[in-house]
Amino acid sequence: MLITVNSEEDMLRLGRYLAAILREDDVVYLLGELGVGKTVLVRGLAHALGYEGRVTSPTFTIMNVYNSTPPIYHFDFYRLQSPDLADLGLEDYMESGGISLVEWPQVGRNVLPREALCLEIRLREDDYDGARQVQITARGEQYQEKLERLRQIVDFSDR
Repeated sequence: MLITVNSEEDMLRLGRYLAAILREDDVVYLLGELGVGKTVLVRGLAHALGYEGRVTSPTFTIMNVYNSTPPIYHFDFYRLQSPDLADLGLEDYMESGGISLVEWPQVGRNVLPREALCLEIRLREDDYDGARQVQITARGEQYQEKLERLRQIVDFSDR
């Protein structure tokens, strides 16, 4: 599924659409270079699930927890190497009834679940103020079903 996101509000809205389909123990991989809007998307999702606080990138803290319903575990592996992940106890979070959102999942490809919903965000042009393309794919049957549900509800026709 390919979506064009023209503004920060669109990215927040996409996060709200994701909130409508995600459930406990779901895993979402967020790919894209620095500054493309991954944390903005997470903010839309977290606020849609009832989190009222500030949503920030966990680049320096590795993980932020947002007390929403269900809770959100927002990981950022940008500053890590693959061997560093083995000691984080990721399974404890990813199987604890929350939604796990992972930025830079390619760093942890050897320890992260194979099945997930994957969002790759790219600039349409070399312009950080411009539109983005969001490619959404599914790994695994349960995520394929979620992707189909997402196709049914995503609507950016009012732009």
